Amino acid sequence: MVELKGKKVLVVGLGKSGLAAALFLRRRGAHVTVSDVRSAEALAKDIPALLEEGIMVETGGHGLLTFRRQDLIVVSPGVPLDTPELVQVKGFGLPVIGELELAARFLKGKSVAITGSNGKTTTTALLGEILQEAGLPTLVGGNIGVPVVALIDESTELSWSVLEVSSFQLETTQQFHPNIAIILNITPDHLDRHGTFENYARAKERIFAAQDEQDQVVLNADNVRAAAAAARSKAKVYWFSLEHPVPQGTWVENGFVVYREAKDAATEKVLPLSGIPLKGEHNVENVLAAVCAARLAGAPAEAIRRAIEQFKAVEHRLEYVATLNGVEYYNDSKATNVDATAKAIAAFSSGIHLILGGKDKNSDYTQLADLLRTRVRAVYTIGSAAAKIESQLRGMVQIHSCETLEKAVNAAAAAARPGEVVLLAPACSSFDQFESYEHRGRVFKELVNEWRGWKVWQNA
Repeated sequence: MVELKGKKVLVVGLGKSGLAAALFLRRRGAHVTVSDVRSAEALAKDIPALLEEGIMVETGGHGLLTFRRQDLIVVSPGVPLDTPELVQVKGFGLPVIGELELAARFLKGKSVAITGSNGKTTTTALLGEILQEAGLPTLVGGNIGVPVVALIDESTELSWSVLEVSSFQLETTQQFHPNIAIILNITPDHLDRHGTFENYARAKERIFAAQDEQDQVVLNADNVRAAAAAARSKAKVYWFSLEHPVPQGTWVENGFVVYREAKDAATEKVLPLSGIPLKGEHNVENVLAAVCAARLAGAPAEAIRRAIEQFKAVEHRLEYVATLNGVEYYNDSKATNVDATAKAIAAFSSGIHLILGGKDKNSDYTQLADLLRTRVRAVYTIGSAAAKIESQLRGMVQIHSCETLEKAVNAAAAAARPGEVVLLAPACSSFDQFESYEHRGRVFKELVNEWRGWKVWQNA
């Protein structure tokens, strides 16, 4: 545990985790300053609470002197580590950590950390519900919405913290040490930030960097890059697979999710595939990972089965919205990379009207080609990535350039026939036209409900 009283600490970036970190540090007796490139007007809702706590606030840019006058710097996940001021102070030897690393030094009890290019939020939420159903004191947070520092005061020596962690958070970890680490998959994402796929993959692998032989890591045996991480882990490796049995872990056999604790142990049936209420093979993978981690944490199979059967899809993750005139509408705004969009498309057999676009992350949209040809009737492009998407997909599928989400929903709804699907799975981040993927998903649902209201009025 770190002594913070009297220390000068700078928090860089006033997002949700930055705000939580600043308040935590101040209440532990640190002299806290917050620095953000956004204007005071843009941060107006948060500044009063900070000033009331005695926290200094720097807006509109970063001052190098502000950075140099600190004992510790805590970086929010959204702030790139190549920000010039951070590069300079790291050169001076000032310690720079993230909110996740800060929280890890104070969090009590045991923890499960979950990362991956796709499926993190669903798996985190599901595992949290399983452990709660099993009667284990459980906290859920991280990239899923509740900053990890906000869990510290609730944590006890008996609690389990189930944490969704991103590559941005893992970049700045040093002592972060989950008892169970899960890598769901590693596919190209955030290349605009990490530069190369290998840099991104190595950031993901930091989830087990501080683990030892007493810990466990759960890896996807069907994902080549995630499976390759096993060679670099000191922890005991468990696997999950949709395709074949594994020495220890979870897989699918004769229509059941099964688990084996060790190579020479008996195989136990946990639940039938028919008991999984989520669409898509990717969600079966998420269930397999959650079941493996839950058994390792001590949850009995019966509690696992009950929790899974009762589980509701997480908002913005292949979320059913409505059926209008025989057309189903699904919100997968969380599909912010090409692989996530591919998984969403694969959840439906055909007749998809697909809304793509947003802010490009240096992605290759041609990877969707086979799925587009066989399952998608038309693509509706939005946002700043539209031109790139259209150039890469031209000739593969009918494309409508719509610019905005509202125009895309209207065009797709007008074209879709009964039995078909309108799917928002953008393969891009939301930050060109929306505040977040949640904001984009909410707007999509509002537009669908407006279309529903118009249809009701039209047919009245």
